[in-house]
Amino acid sequence: MRRIFLFATLLSTLVGSSCSEAQSDDKALKGKKKKDKDKTAADGELVPGLQKVGSMDNVMESSGLARANTAGTFYTFADAGNEPILYKVDMTGRLLERSQLPFSNVDWESIAQDDKGTLFITDAGNNNSSRRDLAVYRLNPGTSETTKIKFAYADQKAFPPGKKDRNFDCEASLWHAGKLYLFTKDRAQQTTSKVYTMPDQPGQQTARLLTSLSIPGEVTDANLSPDGKRLALLGREELFILEGSDLASALKATPRHFSLKGAGQTEGLVFFDDQTLMISTEEGTLYQYKIPQ
Repeated sequence: MRRIFLFATLLSTLVGSSCSEAQSDDKALKGKKKKDKDKTAADGELVPGLQKVGSMDNVMESSGLARANTAGTFYTFADAGNEPILYKVDMTGRLLERSQLPFSNVDWESIAQDDKGTLFITDAGNNNSSRRDLAVYRLNPGTSETTKIKFAYADQKAFPPGKKDRNFDCEASLWHAGKLYLFTKDRAQQTTSKVYTMPDQPGQQTARLLTSLSIPGEVTDANLSPDGKRLALLGREELFILEGSDLASALKATPRHFSLKGAGQTEGLVFFDDQTLMISTEEGTLYQYKIPQ
């Protein structure tokens, strides 16, 4: 009887040891998988085509992105509550220049650029659609030349309008052929981005409604490819691509939707080439994204 008891005890010990080892191996495997996942996220391989390339550690809350005056460099800035500073960074996010600008930052949300290098900083963040002091600032980097474009939306009659009609918050803009194009962030319904145009000249301008785009989200930036055939609209961890023979036809196209899940609060967007985008997040991460064919 004692031999049976000893055998049972030994068997129980061996089984328990085997289970413990299996559990340890399982935990180790899960730990390895987690480390591998963390490494993948750290490398920026969050979704196909999206690659982390840098981090802007010295930039507060990147809210927009534009090509700078030397190849492989970019301009960015922060939004409401921050100083009126234009930052120049390289492709790794390293800070190259920090320029204090001579106008206030009520709520800078977007930056556009013309074919001569003139920058247009859009101060049109308008969460409640109640602002009457909307502006775009024109400047030539490296000079003291700055001018102001004051503007109002042609179709806005109430400040603010009813909650379901609050679609006058602009966080996205681009320049094309002497005009500025403004894209609204639909805080009310999250279904429609209204597209407005106005001249790029200083003074008082009226932003006139050109069209409305069916966008199931909130547009945070916009840019046109160098060949003028591809319009990119950025959202929160998502991207919309509209294609045509030119900007006018792209604005009539059905948007293609791409997930950027895991990228962070995506706020800045600019084409690196016709097929590749640079994207920045409010947290300061820089990504490259190859648009799928």
